[in-house]
Amino acid sequence: MLKSIQQRDLDRNRWIKISMTVILVLICASMVITLIPGLLSGSNLTTSPDAVATVGSDSISATDVQRQINQISQRQAIPPMMRGYYTRQIVDDMVFQKALEYEANRLGFTVTPDEERERIQSLIPSAFSGGAWLKDQYVAQIQQAGMSVPQFEAEIRQEMLLEKFQHLMADGINISMGEVEQEFKRRNEKVTIQYALIKPADLATTIHPSDADLSAYFQKNQAKYQIAEKRSAQYVLLDVAALRAQTRPSDDVLRAYYNGHIDDYKVQNGVHVEHILFKTVGKTDAEVAEIKKKADDVLKQAKKGANFEDLAKKYSEDDGPNGSKAKGGDLGWIVDGQTVPEFQQAAFGLPKGAISDLVKTQYGFHIIKVLDKQIAHTKTFEEVRDSILPIVVDQDVAEQANDTANQMANAVRQSSRQPIDNIAHRFNLQVETAPLVSISDLVGPLGISQEARSALFELQPGELNMPIHTDSGYLVLTPKEVVPAHQATFAEARDRLLADYQEGKAGDLAQSKAADLAKEVQGGAPFDKAAKALGLDPKNSDAFSRTGNVGEIGAAKQLDAAFNMPAGQVSAPQQVSGNWVVYKVVSHDQANMDDFAKQKQDIQRQLLQAKQDAAFAAFRTALEDRLRKEGKLTINQDILNRLSQAG
Repeated sequence: MLKSIQQRDLDRNRWIKISMTVILVLICASMVITLIPGLLSGSNLTTSPDAVATVGSDSISATDVQRQINQISQRQAIPPMMRGYYTRQIVDDMVFQKALEYEANRLGFTVTPDEERERIQSLIPSAFSGGAWLKDQYVAQIQQAGMSVPQFEAEIRQEMLLEKFQHLMADGINISMGEVEQEFKRRNEKVTIQYALIKPADLATTIHPSDADLSAYFQKNQAKYQIAEKRSAQYVLLDVAALRAQTRPSDDVLRAYYNGHIDDYKVQNGVHVEHILFKTVGKTDAEVAEIKKKADDVLKQAKKGANFEDLAKKYSEDDGPNGSKAKGGDLGWIVDGQTVPEFQQAAFGLPKGAISDLVKTQYGFHIIKVLDKQIAHTKTFEEVRDSILPIVVDQDVAEQANDTANQMANAVRQSSRQPIDNIAHRFNLQVETAPLVSISDLVGPLGISQEARSALFELQPGELNMPIHTDSGYLVLTPKEVVPAHQATFAEARDRLLADYQEGKAGDLAQSKAADLAKEVQGGAPFDKAAKALGLDPKNSDAFSRTGNVGEIGAAKQLDAAFNMPAGQVSAPQQVSGNWVVYKVVSHDQANMDDFAKQKQDIQRQLLQAKQDAAFAAFRTALEDRLRKEGKLTINQDILNRLSQAG
């Protein structure tokens, strides 16, 4: 929701809302896909040479996209096969953001400085004191989060602009009480069934084909059974773990690192605190008075020796996603400037072990307990030596490994067809052998490196690759034995033949049993008796709704037809998740309208959210389609493909 819109913008925004409502109607009717035509005439686009996409006169460069990919990679590894998906998702999101900015500019639709300031103040209240902006505190907190101030403020504006469009799109959408009631009945109607689940996997082991059967199956399906090319390799590995084990930096080296990074070991004045919060935000004076009475009572309990952590868990209202309530009020260590002034003054003014009186801040009343305190100082070398050691070792090992890898690369450049023994001897490495593998096999010492497996199948026998960086170190390899791809013989394919034959026959057998069961029960036979006669295990379900689960069958939505069948009717054989099921409807339980009042609000909210999401998704598609037709949105597929494949 928009927190504030200046009065001078009200008339313009009212006109925009009317226009957006018209747009939504047009989208939903699948008619003309356009916003407000004719506000801008076409113009020539200025396209950057490395632009992945261009929206209006703005370009999204390959560098912009790569930066976001790198940021994601720092938080989590991106599997090579998922890189294309991540890249396209990033580009899609960046294109949509630019499209929103373009459309907002066209409509004269902006985020005002006052709105931006209000949002920032709600996100970082400690950067403001009595409404005054604390610039240094603000900059420090943004940088501590790993962002620059311009980047942070740009993201704030982008987020607020998106919210404004979402708000405008949502304004004309309503949910009738009839829709809510219909959805309540749909969700809460329940069915009970008697069923038999026939699993081909359970039947496969009962199928025992003869060699003649398998041979006939092989002759019929011979083209399916190909043996991929396989190669073995000889390789040398510059093992980073071995280098690390051999690296022992002296204390002089460690001390030099310490002196060069002395600021990293400076400790600020700090205090380790717990607190109990009683919120007063948005409360009336009368309500604040009642809250203070409650806080005073809890304070008395704390002063008399009641367990502070238990009191916090029971009474504290600091219960958000990162709140301290669940941790017994523990806020951890705080340093100068980290909290609002009133809280900081009280916390730093208390001795270790002391409990404060009530402290009033913009959030409410706090009871603070000091667990520990520290005075600003610089940690000694002896205190931090053990933490410095792995840092220096890693730096030293990285330098050694990079230097040796560069020398290995130069040696391969001089001759990529020299014996791999030469490389091993020159760099004091051991020649190892990897077994025969196909390019897709994740086995052996090369298995986890896609680059190494690709290199093995690209090289000619006797040819060396340039060093490849793997998780273990730097690898140079050469093909040793090459077994070309070929049509499998019966012997080579026999295990796969047997599994495929059993799987196919088991599927046919399961379907046949399901058909026989349905026929018998539809003919009047008792379900239990007919199922057991076919060697099946009949079961009775609990009552389930459309959103529930049905025993081993799984999600009830797979049996949606049961809700439209009368009691006593038997289903046709139905395939669910590779298995077959036949069921008989035992009973229907209609929704209990006594529960409607309890669920009404949630259902209404969910239906409204679903409609709003669908409308905004349609708006997004319509906007991007229109910009493409106008020539205002272009995608450079060559650059996008290159980014998707880069490793």
